[in-house]
Amino acid sequence: MERATDVTAPAQENALKISARNVEVFYGDARAIKGVSLEIPEKQVTALIGPSGCGKSTFLRCINRMNDVIEGCRVTGDIILDGQNILDPDMDVVFLRARVGMVFQRPNPFPKSIYDNVAYGPRIHKITSSKSELDGIVERSLKQAGLFDEVCDRLDGPGTGLSGGQQQRLCIARAVAVQPEVILMDEPCSALDPIATARIEELIDEMRENYTIVMVTHSMQQAARVSQRTAFFHLGDLVEQGETTKIFTKPEDERTASYITGRIG
Repeated sequence: MERATDVTAPAQENALKISARNVEVFYGDARAIKGVSLEIPEKQVTALIGPSGCGKSTFLRCINRMNDVIEGCRVTGDIILDGQNILDPDMDVVFLRARVGMVFQRPNPFPKSIYDNVAYGPRIHKITSSKSELDGIVERSLKQAGLFDEVCDRLDGPGTGLSGGQQQRLCIARAVAVQPEVILMDEPCSALDPIATARIEELIDEMRENYTIVMVTHSMQQAARVSQRTAFFHLGDLVEQGETTKIFTKPEDERTASYITGRIG
């Protein structure tokens, strides 16, 4: 029997990885996100754009339950990851964060060696059973982050001794070391110079072959360069979502058009 078409799915060949339905976030009585429903395809880059304070980073943190650690924060609705509601109270949050890695705005390597930064996750999650296996994971992760050739002769050196761009790639290597399915990036280039930013953007484009990436960015040019889908947030509302090319060339909502052309922001 031919499978019925899901009319709510995005118009791409990629399967749906994450589906958020009517997600709302409250800080005390204040509602920061209002009924957001967003679809995120597998192995694509989805960019979240919008003015500062519009809710895009708050929504991003819902996907790996990082908002749980904020006192007074409450999240309602459903976020379905491969058929499982990650907002279910019985969800194993430690396991979720192994599946959904995160790279933050500013590079935050641990005060450990380069090797131990990458090995931290596999050790905690008991992914490896031998030193040689762990060595292989560290090397593979650093290669995926485009950093191995630059640091292979100083893996015992401190991660904090690297340049800003290298530190951010080390954080990416640390994230992929536990073999996540999804990687969240919260303005990963905002603290970097243009050369380091270009390297991270190249890396993101390479990584989407293996990972679903959701990225908050304050740069519309960056969203246009690296993402396949874009979602525009404004004042806690998800105004519009769709293929990046369409959002930037033929937005359906006047607020989207105003933001893209610089009339609001």
